[in-house]
Amino acid sequence: MELLAAEQETAEPMQVVDWAGWKDSSWLEALVQPQLVQDPTAIAALRQHLLALEAMGMPASAQGIWVQSGSQILSEHKGLEPIPAASLTKIPTTLAALKTWGTSHTFNTTVGVTGPIKNGVVRGDLVIQGGGDPLFVWEEAIALGNALEQRGIRRVEGNLVIAGNFAMNFKGDPQTAGALLRQGINADLWTGEAQTQYTQLPPGTPQPRVAIAGEVVSLAQPPVFTPVLQRRSLSLVQVLKAMNIFSNNFIADSVAQQLGGGSAVARTAAAAANIPAEEVRLINGSGLGEENQISPRAVVAMLTATQRSLQAEGLSVSDLFPVVGRERGTLGDRRITAGTPVKTGTLDRVSSLAGALPTRDRGVVWFAIIDIGTADLGSVRAEQDRLLQALVSQWGEATPVPAEIQPSDRLPIYQQQLGDPARNVPR
Repeated sequence: MELLAAEQETAEPMQVVDWAGWKDSSWLEALVQPQLVQDPTAIAALRQHLLALEAMGMPASAQGIWVQSGSQILSEHKGLEPIPAASLTKIPTTLAALKTWGTSHTFNTTVGVTGPIKNGVVRGDLVIQGGGDPLFVWEEAIALGNALEQRGIRRVEGNLVIAGNFAMNFKGDPQTAGALLRQGINADLWTGEAQTQYTQLPPGTPQPRVAIAGEVVSLAQPPVFTPVLQRRSLSLVQVLKAMNIFSNNFIADSVAQQLGGGSAVARTAAAAANIPAEEVRLINGSGLGEENQISPRAVVAMLTATQRSLQAEGLSVSDLFPVVGRERGTLGDRRITAGTPVKTGTLDRVSSLAGALPTRDRGVVWFAIIDIGTADLGSVRAEQDRLLQALVSQWGEATPVPAEIQPSDRLPIYQQQLGDPARNVPR
């Protein structure tokens, strides 16, 4: 009792606490910032990788690596320095698109006529008002042609007018895209390539024959027209998956341009990942050009930010990036643990790899490896694979793959959705 009494006699009076500072989320962000723990296994694997590159004439000073699990940085080398990242640039493009538009966003192509439709003939022009769909390919054109026939259109007396942001088969020039569309909606004009893609559609799919009597004309602004239908693209998630599987530069640059260009993508992605803006320097969305520079830390931060954004909708990075053992794409014969979602990158002097490695002892290990030099690219890629193999050999392979990075079973394979007539919407 005497001790208690003494404490009471010397206690300071209670002070009013100002909680205003807690309204600023920066304190919380500081608490969850990754901390360097220097894992011996990761350090050894990283050092071995750098030694192997040195032996191939690629100095360690030019390379960048980041290995992280949860909030622990297991090892890193020049991780804060932005360096040419090649197609890892598609990671910020992916994140910026998700943050700006959301997973269910679609790019819509509006089709209309400038004259009446009589006995199956448009007494005027057929107008295509592009909505920026970067994955409008043969199958989409065939579905559009069939929809026009269902609306009673078999022939157009006037021109095929292309306006807005319209591309086809990854060709952005409106004249070229228009010429391809003219073929796509008329089976009498199909090339061997169009015929091959038609065979990928469900058996019994009609072959449209909508004939254009006039020319292909491109205009900055469309003429006054009456809409007859709208063709909706695949969902943004499916478009981004296609982009990342094949590292399609056209899709990436098209998406980035619609987001405001490379610098806008960089700002949006850096803010979403809570990383310094100077660690993401982009001139486009694809990674073409060494001017696209990202730090290894920023690559991992943007990947994990993408994961957090997707988890709220029951998705994961495996729904947006190629998964080893599931999709081939740019993975070729890479020797990486099955179930690992990854993104590859290649330029003349750059070979890069990033992803989420499932392990038994360290859980999901997020990594970014950016190797720069003139050594044989195949040899460099083999060393990247060895680095990841060294980690798995010590930490064990996760069986099964953690649920957090497994692909969702509610997303259809995008190839199976190309040409789906259900995305034709009458107007």
